[in-house]
Amino acid sequence: MAMPATAHRWTAAEVRALIDESRPSPRYELIDGELLVTPSPHVPHQDAVGMLFQLFANYLREQPVGRVFVSPADIELEPETVLQPDVFVVPLVLGRRPRKWPDVRALMLAIEIVSPGSARHDRVTKRRFFQRRGVPEYWVVDLEARVVERWRPGDERAEVADERIAWHPTGAATPCAVDLVAFFAEVLDDE
Repeated sequence: MAMPATAHRWTAAEVRALIDESRPSPRYELIDGELLVTPSPHVPHQDAVGMLFQLFANYLREQPVGRVFVSPADIELEPETVLQPDVFVVPLVLGRRPRKWPDVRALMLAIEIVSPGSARHDRVTKRRFFQRRGVPEYWVVDLEARVVERWRPGDERAEVADERIAWHPTGAATPCAVDLVAFFAEVLDDE
């Protein structure tokens, strides 16, 4: 279950010490001094992460405007934050992929797969952070509801997609389309 560990205002150094001590799980993130602790994900969650990574990796080979990664990653978009989006796309640095996580200063797309214990953090804490930081798109993938909630900076409500969603980053000639019906059917082993 994801929950704040204490009312203590955490620092990035303290969170990195926890990460170093407890690999591979749980996952630690820090947003606005709040420590978010999430247990290891379930198999459908990881299937969704893998499928999205593959989809975006193939797309970005054709439209080389960024690079897709999955966590663990320790992204610090502002001082005293440590983020680990499930799937995320970063812009190229001087035409190349970043060499170190500190080189990542912006995200083009961040995606979280909702788990029962992470829903509040994914939909509220992280969403507000990504909107505040101007991340062009933040997707919350809800496997149970079979929907993707798309958030952009300034949105007061999510755009909810259940059949198809497309991502068209700046600089790309064509969008990356996701057939959500097929995606959820494969992730959830529908027959």
